[in-house]
Amino acid sequence: VDYSPFLGIEKGAVLQEARVFNDPQLDPRRCSQVITKLLYLLNQGETFTKVEATEVFFAVTKLFQSRDMGLRRMVYVIIKELSPSADEVIIVTSSLMKDMTSKTDMYRANAIRVLCRITDGTLLTQIERYLKQAIVDKNPVVASAALVSGIHLLQTNPEIVKRWSNEVQEAVQSRAALVQFHALALLHQIRQNDRLAVNKLVSSLTRGSVRSPLAQCLLIRYTSQVIRESTNDTQTGDRPFYDFLEGCLRHKAEMVIFEAARAITELNGVTSRELTPAITVLQLFLSSSKPVLRFAAVRTLNKVAMSHPTAVTNCNIDMESLISDQNRSIATLAITTLLKTGNESSVDRLMKQITNFMSDIADEFKIVVVDAIRSLCLKFPLKHRSLMNFLSNILREEGGFEYKKAIVDSIVILIRDIPEAKESGLLHLCEFIEDCEFTYLSTQILHFLGIEGPKTSDPSKYIRYIYNRVHLENATVRAGAVSTLAKFGAMVDGLKPRIFVLLRRCLFDNDDEVRDRATLYLNTLGGDGAVVETDDGVKEFLFGSLDVPLVNLENSLKNYNPSEKAFDINSVPKDVKTQPLAEKKATSKKPTGLGAPPPGP
Repeated sequence: VDYSPFLGIEKGAVLQEARVFNDPQLDPRRCSQVITKLLYLLNQGETFTKVEATEVFFAVTKLFQSRDMGLRRMVYVIIKELSPSADEVIIVTSSLMKDMTSKTDMYRANAIRVLCRITDGTLLTQIERYLKQAIVDKNPVVASAALVSGIHLLQTNPEIVKRWSNEVQEAVQSRAALVQFHALALLHQIRQNDRLAVNKLVSSLTRGSVRSPLAQCLLIRYTSQVIRESTNDTQTGDRPFYDFLEGCLRHKAEMVIFEAARAITELNGVTSRELTPAITVLQLFLSSSKPVLRFAAVRTLNKVAMSHPTAVTNCNIDMESLISDQNRSIATLAITTLLKTGNESSVDRLMKQITNFMSDIADEFKIVVVDAIRSLCLKFPLKHRSLMNFLSNILREEGGFEYKKAIVDSIVILIRDIPEAKESGLLHLCEFIEDCEFTYLSTQILHFLGIEGPKTSDPSKYIRYIYNRVHLENATVRAGAVSTLAKFGAMVDGLKPRIFVLLRRCLFDNDDEVRDRATLYLNTLGGDGAVVETDDGVKEFLFGSLDVPLVNLENSLKNYNPSEKAFDINSVPKDVKTQPLAEKKATSKKPTGLGAPPPGP
């Protein structure tokens, strides 16, 4: 276990230690240690009372007497974190302004950051001249400090910062990489509400005056924004600035190459011709020795494969080699991309590779793979047997609830959408509930069996699995099994006598719910195994499919006031107003999985 040097420190003890700031002979090392403890407490969420914060602040201001550089940097940090009030700021302003005009660059840069953090608009007008000079300072650390401060001040004092445009434009031409990066970011923020000004900025800079790779990445993003806006206005075939993005694919910095490739792939209505150069450089990144490049490339290709799968097929051989990548995120993305871009002949080979891979990854990655396999099976229905067998095998392996639910949902969708997969899929689900440890999944599978099982060519083969649940499960699952048996009895003529006998046995269960359901269904089915001529609405409620969302039914029942007028199920709205996050992310328009209503006849 790692030992923390701050373990067990208390605010009271640290405030006592802070008295060393008042010593006539300051010990810089000890003072720095105390400030570190104070910063630790603040960052852990410890709150200081007004009196405590004021005492610490005034004590810290005395440390400006020390000439120790390390201690001075700690003083700057603690002043920023304490966020002194307006009347307290005056105490430290003169010291910070003195540092801002110091010959020591480190003092100047940090003093600018602190002053801009704690100052108000009145003081800002007094130091504005110094800040404008700092923006064009020959020392890049000072210039960057002023520019970053400008980015923060733009949120609170935009009118003052907008007056610095000339100096910021000059800083954009700086040879220092970070200065150019920060200057471009600030200049764009100053002009962001003026579309014409942003267009002019992009037009001037895309001619090749940006040297910093970081600034070039920013410029690519701003260019993409201009392309998006201009594409909405013009219907002509040529894209403005596309040549600039393509030219960036030949930049010497990898970050710029990737940023340009990603920007091209995300263009609205991008064509295969426009995609080709971007896909080519991303393919080269797939074989890079740097994990971050491999990850970035395969993630981008994964997104492209959703809309342009054929454009990515040339990268399939390179992605197959990534299935064994040590980074499991890269391997997962490679597999899901291959599943989207693969053809029917490559399915079996991919399944063999994935089988070895699944045991090495976490559940969250397995769920992504399961979703991709489901999509592949819907794309190539003839391959349903091998893909269904794969899902069945991993369903019997160890895993958490969300992972198992994803597999069950996938099998359910395949049963509904691929008629040939129905019987084998239902058997796989029956085998799973024999050992299923999740009550929710067991009851949902039983409910689904009650809907689909009676429609198969041999419904009797499922009865054994269902009745086993009556003996071997908890009360919730037993009750679900009773309802499923009754549905088979109501919908399959040849099974009615057998179902009646099984339901009679359930009358001796030790759970009220199980006995009540058995009694209800026996009375509804009748002693001779035929459905008694009871009210059609009762039979529809017991054995029909519920075509309203359960959450809406629950809300309607809660809002129902008991009266002479009976509850009307037709009054329940059929539209779900608020969907869970997982459902919002789903691309399919129709509901899927176990929670969805069954399809109509």
